[in-house]
Amino acid sequence: MTPEERIAGLGLTLPPPAAAVANYVPWAITGNLIMTSGNLPWRDGKVAYTGKIGRELSAEQGYLSCQLSCLNAIAQLRDSAGTLARIRRVVRLEGTMGVAEGFDGHPKCLNGASDLINTVFEERGQHTRMIYTNPVMPLNCTSLVVLYAELES
Repeated sequence: MTPEERIAGLGLTLPPPAAAVANYVPWAITGNLIMTSGNLPWRDGKVAYTGKIGRELSAEQGYLSCQLSCLNAIAQLRDSAGTLARIRRVVRLEGTMGVAEGFDGHPKCLNGASDLINTVFEERGQHTRMIYTNPVMPLNCTSLVVLYAELES
């Protein structure tokens, strides 16, 4: 199965790549490395998850928000590579979340992104990751995902 077929097998649809919301590019390639800009939980051109995880949203909704942000980041990988089959390896996942004070379920929420990557890319999806929090998130979103991936030559 291709990565695109595995996405469909999860009942998900890869969205069109989102345009930049400010003065930057959605992705860049240097050598054989793709770096995406931060991807929000976009659905149909709107931020699907807003507020703070652990206050307005549950940890389960935080998981889904990170999954959706990651799905949007994967759309940027496909846009940059032409096809997800050209991704040799997802090297790094960086996730930033807007969370309520005292919430410490970050790792489980970001698993929404990690689980998606590992399912879509299988062994090519084994990645490093970093979790950040931000007291004020862009557009009041709950999650933002950045991916670094190596391209096949």
